Amino acid sequence: MRKGKRLQAGDTIGLVAPASPVSIERIQTAIAILRRLGFRVKTGENAGKVYGGYMAGTPLERAADLHAMFADDDVRAILCLRGGYGATQILPYLDLEWIRENPKLFIGYSDITALHIAFQQKCGLATIHGPMAAVEFIKEDDLSVQSLLQLASTGVPAGSYTGEAWSEGAVTAPLTGGNLSLICALMGTPFEIDTSGKILFLEEVHEEPYAIDRMLTQLQLSGKLDDASGFVLGQWTDCEPEAYADGFTAQEVLEKFFCGIGKPVLAGIQSGHGTPNLALPLGISVTLDTAGQRLHFCETIVAE
Repeated sequence: MRKGKRLQAGDTIGLVAPASPVSIERIQTAIAILRRLGFRVKTGENAGKVYGGYMAGTPLERAADLHAMFADDDVRAILCLRGGYGATQILPYLDLEWIRENPKLFIGYSDITALHIAFQQKCGLATIHGPMAAVEFIKEDDLSVQSLLQLASTGVPAGSYTGEAWSEGAVTAPLTGGNLSLICALMGTPFEIDTSGKILFLEEVHEEPYAIDRMLTQLQLSGKLDDASGFVLGQWTDCEPEAYADGFTAQEVLEKFFCGIGKPVLAGIQSGHGTPNLALPLGISVTLDTAGQRLHFCETIVAE
């Protein structure tokens, strides 16, 4: 995999909004915090725009901001301001060959899952599923922010991540995945996730158990669960049952799919839409060891 350079104090971080809009106030707060942490900041030209109420500019404008950051030699890392909706719209407009030839650390989560998958599969670029500038940074979520800075500066997290073993085994393979809804939204497109021989990471927010069941069934029927070598389950935030109050909980739905699946499964990793949201390196090899109930990191996310 291609990798960006390690991030150090004094380096420039490029802020982009590839999906939903961000208020000028939140952008300014994020910039101030990043500067206090010792970084220089450049902001995408269209980051503060609002298009259609729920997008930060047109698809072409948002794609242009990403291109500009990958093209800027001063920018060491590209940090998304937030997720929301719209990242899938810009995929047809991205110059993926240009991005491939200009690898940089790229950071975000939630709707940004679409870009993680595209960059890993079309550009061969390892990326970081992690805290965003106008979310965890402005909430002063120190544990999440420090996990990202540790990963971006040294290339590896501070130790292994722990969880609960739901299905026994050990496997070493590249880590892929992200938000379940976005993974399903890419099915049938040129950017459909490839889980073959990979460890699949999944997380979700604001989805009821029946919807989680439907999406996991889609992955099951499409062979994505069969193709994967193992599974890491993150946070399932605000996924309580409402439409069917006496029905399955999100936990029960997940257990139905993953307990005893015959492949290693580690649940309860603190990554996703909860607090803390620990940074995960995507596209590089990790070892899922259920005996030790840990996720070990086999290589760095940064270029040596």
